[in-house]
Amino acid sequence: MNGFYNLILAFDNNMSLFKKFFGSTNDSSSEEEKDSAYNPFTAENTPIDELFTLNFKKNGGKFLYCENLTEVKTLFEDILTENDWYEIDVMCFEPKLYSLLDENKLNYTSVSNPKFLLASCESLIADEGSILFSSNQIKQHKPQDLPGNIIIVATTSQIKTTKSDAMSHITKHYNKNYPNNITTIKYFEKAKVEDFLSYGSSAKNLYLLLLEDL
Repeated sequence: MNGFYNLILAFDNNMSLFKKFFGSTNDSSSEEEKDSAYNPFTAENTPIDELFTLNFKKNGGKFLYCENLTEVKTLFEDILTENDWYEIDVMCFEPKLYSLLDENKLNYTSVSNPKFLLASCESLIADEGSILFSSNQIKQHKPQDLPGNIIIVATTSQIKTTKSDAMSHITKHYNKNYPNNITTIKYFEKAKVEDFLSYGSSAKNLYLLLLEDL
């Protein structure tokens, strides 16, 4: 896995906002933050893009910032290479994403055991670092029925401060064609010690390709 994470760190040196917050911190500082009664990163005093990145990383998500569509394609291919995800079945329900699969000769029709889900999303929720989906991306599947690996392609304009903001956006955006099966995925690695908040959740190995569109 060293090659993939070296690639992430290389991008970290070249980007300002997102890269700065994606960079890893040392274990001691992480423990200090957990033990501190004061959390400086809240919705009230942190820009939502920074807040999402911090919380998404805290939840175990793998974040890759993309300035353009060329970078989306390149980093998608890097994920495939790192995991040896070639000549496999993929779950994908969105025609706008089929080209990524076609270009890499991945099968997404009549699949029975997909290796990963490729999808967009409805919103990225900043205050909890989660991703909100609907039937437009996952049909009627429940989170536990989705593949253990997920690759999401989203844009910076999809970041919302809270789940309530995201639901309001769905109501305004779809008007009469309101999607169903609205759900969020928050945990992107299995909790070392489950608490009542994570109990019963379906942890996913999730990559986010976040395209700048603002």
